[in-house]
Amino acid sequence: MYPERPAGLAFGGDYNPEQWPREVLEEDAALMREAGVNLVSLGMFSWALMEPAEGRYDFGWLDEILDRLHAAGVAVDLATPTAAPPAWFVAAHPDVLPVTRDGVRIGFGGRQSACSSAPAFREATARLVRALGEHYRDHPAVAMWHVHNEYGAPLGECYCEHSVAAWRGWLRATYQDLSALNDAWGTTFWGQTYTDWSQIDAPRFNHTVVNPAQRLDYARFSDGQHREHYALQRDILRELTPHLPVTTNFAGTVNCKSTDLWQWARELDVVANDHYLRAEQPDNHIDLAMSADLARSVAGGAPWMLMEHSAGAVNWQPRNLAKRPGEMRRNSLAHVARGSDSVLFFQWRASRFGAEKFHSGLVPHAGTDSGQWREVVRLGADLRRLAGVRGSRVRAEVALVWDWESYWALELDWRPSVDLSFRERMDAFYEALWREHVTVDFVHPSADISGYRVVVAPSAYLLTEAGAKNLHRYVEAGGHLLVSYFSGIVDEHDAIHPGPHPGALRELLGLSVEEFHPLRQDETVLLAAEPDAAGTEALPGRIWSERVRPAGAVTVRAFAAGPDAGHPAFTRHDLGAGTAWYLATAPVGGRALRDLLGPVLDHAGVSRPRGLPEHLELVRRGRHVFLVNHGDEPVTVEGVTGVSVFDGVRCDGRVTVAAGAVTVVEETPRTEGERA
Repeated sequence: MYPERPAGLAFGGDYNPEQWPREVLEEDAALMREAGVNLVSLGMFSWALMEPAEGRYDFGWLDEILDRLHAAGVAVDLATPTAAPPAWFVAAHPDVLPVTRDGVRIGFGGRQSACSSAPAFREATARLVRALGEHYRDHPAVAMWHVHNEYGAPLGECYCEHSVAAWRGWLRATYQDLSALNDAWGTTFWGQTYTDWSQIDAPRFNHTVVNPAQRLDYARFSDGQHREHYALQRDILRELTPHLPVTTNFAGTVNCKSTDLWQWARELDVVANDHYLRAEQPDNHIDLAMSADLARSVAGGAPWMLMEHSAGAVNWQPRNLAKRPGEMRRNSLAHVARGSDSVLFFQWRASRFGAEKFHSGLVPHAGTDSGQWREVVRLGADLRRLAGVRGSRVRAEVALVWDWESYWALELDWRPSVDLSFRERMDAFYEALWREHVTVDFVHPSADISGYRVVVAPSAYLLTEAGAKNLHRYVEAGGHLLVSYFSGIVDEHDAIHPGPHPGALRELLGLSVEEFHPLRQDETVLLAAEPDAAGTEALPGRIWSERVRPAGAVTVRAFAAGPDAGHPAFTRHDLGAGTAWYLATAPVGGRALRDLLGPVLDHAGVSRPRGLPEHLELVRRGRHVFLVNHGDEPVTVEGVTGVSVFDGVRCDGRVTVAAGAVTVVEETPRTEGERA
């Protein structure tokens, strides 16, 4: 269920009127109309005002705000304020404050300062949400509900007494009997066998490594507790307002490690994501694209909502760099290109006080006589012209396998190398595909992947038997799979798959791995040129090498140097109607990885534009072609015919995108003669 209002693309952001006097609030309505704002999130951290004392609710101040917004034509994404419990509540129930893994109970004054498992917190949540829902069930301004705020950030796991009690209940429901738990966790190692449920504690800090299977389950449990807290609120709101969609905002799909968004997506009416540029990172627009593609994928390809990003600098990075002229527009439209039906910000007006007073707003501290405000007004006009994009979809021929449980398991203690990182491999493959102008989806290993020409598994350390069989069927049916090293190693309990590595993928890849050879810091190996491919060059690798033994696979490139010199480094295995490729190291630099990816994409017939500069982003969404120029020189793109949305200029097969600009062309369908 996507919100019916606003009718076009949503534009606006978090609105915190409780921070401002009446004269500023009256000005806000006029400025929102000037900028074209049509949706704001309201009430996010306002519990202390909504319920100033236990059981005494005060919505009068909020009524006035909603009425004013409605009169101005602005719809409201009304939030439940449970991410910021009030001081009176914490004073009455100090046991709701979360406890860290090393046993420290946090203090009051931040956000997400209550444990999702605490009974008092859940009871107070239910009472407040019911009162809020009953009061606003018929208010014409309310277009949707927004539960809590960024579950999992900063509170992922809690180790308080309430969490431990809920954890034992979760284990009973999951394993039914202790023998099954002991078997799954391998508790005969280090004498950990349990004979009563009460003996099981949370995997607290220890002077050595704690059972990895226990820690993996605790990550699952903790994420599930947050989902239960969300569902508690959602179900009340659905009961009271079944016509309104309910969501929560993810704390950045690619950056919030503690939340399994494949699981979360099943609970939401619409997927909503936050994204903040890592300001000092070169080419940070690639991370933005990755986050947007993952949000769209979690939404099952449906339109999603960009719930927060920044108009300028944020307040929490080591160096909070302001955005350059035009950067906010590029960021915003890149999200729309990749499936968002909204462009929302944190926040509407930059704060004067509090922890986020140096975070940018649509209305900056400089006021409306500023370059930033003029960019905001222009962006609002652009989004109105793009109203026809709403509801359309992005199609991809390539998918990347992303599994949060594998992410959790890979980065537990005592893996073969500290350089094994889930995001490092995911980022490397995504960037290589982005620079090849290939739009990608992300998929769970057990998802239906039959519609993709190529599926890439950069970091599938944990792979269930069901996931492995799914990949096997995909290749046999004609798919093309590329797997990177240290994949298919363990099952869902972090136990090694039987037989030589990579146990879950051995038959599919047509090889086994005799021994891992992690590389020293800064050590490199060399992949030889392809023996029968003119023009190929030797490529350096880093982080990893391993002794690969083919069992049906053919060697495309061998290691030319390093501990596995003369043995396969890049292999191909024809299986059924498809092909499985395997890469046993991390190529140094994006160009080297692209040299290996290119033949895989070509072999699978993946279409992509050729000859475009790397800094030009090209994405097709429905009938619209988005061209985002991240470079300092204009770029001319061939093969685009239609009308430029922003200026109405006709493009007959060629369009030039100015430096730092965005052009969107609504394509004209070609005639039969033109197709021929």
